[in-house]
Amino acid sequence: MPAHLDPRLLRGFVTVAEELHFTRAAVRLHVAQQALSRDVRRLERELGAELFVRTTRQVTLTPEGERLLPYARRVLRAQDELLAAFDQARPLLVDLNSPGLATPRRVLHRARELAPGHELMARYESGLTGAAGELLAGRLDASFGRFAGLDPALRAGLDHQPVRYEPMAVVLPEDHRLAALEAVPLAELAGETVYAGAGNPHTPEWTGLARQLFEGRGIEIAPPAPLAVGEEEFQRIMARTRNPVLAVVGFPALPSMVSRPLVDPVPLSPVSLVWRKGLTHPAFDALRRAAARLAAEEGWLDKPAGGWVPAGDDVRMASRECHDSVRGPHGTSACATFNV
Repeated sequence: MPAHLDPRLLRGFVTVAEELHFTRAAVRLHVAQQALSRDVRRLERELGAELFVRTTRQVTLTPEGERLLPYARRVLRAQDELLAAFDQARPLLVDLNSPGLATPRRVLHRARELAPGHELMARYESGLTGAAGELLAGRLDASFGRFAGLDPALRAGLDHQPVRYEPMAVVLPEDHRLAALEAVPLAELAGETVYAGAGNPHTPEWTGLARQLFEGRGIEIAPPAPLAVGEEEFQRIMARTRNPVLAVVGFPALPSMVSRPLVDPVPLSPVSLVWRKGLTHPAFDALRRAAARLAAEEGWLDKPAGGWVPAGDDVRMASRECHDSVRGPHGTSACATFNV
């Protein structure tokens, strides 16, 4: 018997034992399947025992694996309790961008249900670029937004998991010529000047998305406006400029303004859960599982027919490993992206 066992090997073994599927276990652990297989084989060599029976159809525990499982769980539980007694006891800090955005808020609420023993705290950095520096500095743990829109230097230190293709909308003064429509075709915005956060240092990824959407359609991006802090100030500035505002469906209602979905095509805002590479926290797995389960249940990663997404974003959103253990009502699988 070895004098020492790496807890990482035990964690890999326990996760495979719970999933009885190497791909699903690798997704839970945020590692490559090949690396997990190597760790399990190494543990088997160190213990001198075969722990799993592997076939092309299934994975099952051997009697030796069954015997090891309760011991391994006790070791890992003790390690988790030790970590929780020190730095890992701090809350998981999650940026929701803005209090009115439904997707990040729903993921956080589901994660709290999955990890009732841990504290998950909301923060509002108002944009993924604004949050990225805080993520890299360790002052924030996770955020949401358009990962492909980040500067490559920022992306290099971050990981992401696709969460949703979020339909976009336009917020209009209630007496605007388009306000009477139930949905606004993009062509109807030709000749309009639309506010999309230009000049806001926290949200260039959003302005860049708007620029690609408006290109060739005769839609102008409104010049920088005074940076409004708080809903009341934002509302005041928008009332003064009277520019339509690019938003997402479900954007909170503002007095004297209406929100209308955009169509023909349906523009989609690619939303990812984003975190710094190497993040460890006992509540982080719950946050990722919450995002994956909601994506599967709600079909958030299913693009509507005729949906529009910039090509670069589509590549990053599509390059993901599917988590077969999380299935939606129609059999669709939730997916996660690692080191894309």
